[in-house]
Amino acid sequence: MAQSKPLKLRTIPASKTKSGVLIALHGWGANGNDLVPLAPELNLPDYEFIFPEAPFDHPQVPGGKMWYDLQDPDRGGLAKSRQILAEFLNSLPKTTGIPLSRTILLGFSQGGAMALDVGLRLPLAGLVCLSGYLHAIATPPKSPISPILIVHGKQDAVVPLKAAQIARDTLLGLGAKVKYLEYDMGHEIRPAAIAQVQQFAEGLK
Repeated sequence: MAQSKPLKLRTIPASKTKSGVLIALHGWGANGNDLVPLAPELNLPDYEFIFPEAPFDHPQVPGGKMWYDLQDPDRGGLAKSRQILAEFLNSLPKTTGIPLSRTILLGFSQGGAMALDVGLRLPLAGLVCLSGYLHAIATPPKSPISPILIVHGKQDAVVPLKAAQIARDTLLGLGAKVKYLEYDMGHEIRPAAIAQVQQFAEGLK
């Protein structure tokens, strides 16, 4: 398979001796800068933060990006983004000096779906899906699944709460260890969710 064009990245180095890496995937119509404010709020000084930008231009949002077209019934671009992300993640230990076993893959909304999609088949420290969902799984992952945190808003009008519940139940059925939380919020990342991500990351050390 041909090598894909590298993802555009925004990186924030660790402020003390680096012991882990956290990758954050933005949602549909956002871009690589969207989740950057999470870095200081998560208060994980020994983590390097990397914010990849999705490879496809959003059809309606100027400057917005997408991992695939949600309005395409065939989810055009999903296979390409899946390949690009997998290549990127597998190359990370050489560039960061940190193994995947100490790398967390987080995503919001469509980014959360991509984090689960690609991350289920990689030996990562953990997966985080915020206000996201799970793609259909054609073949179950063969290797052990990384611990997973799912956080969703009860009033989410973009990705229905039921999608998160289905993701939870499906992943539990695959034998994954899943921490699942619902909050009184919409399609957003509230301080309570950030606190859960920090606690999850600290628990993986």
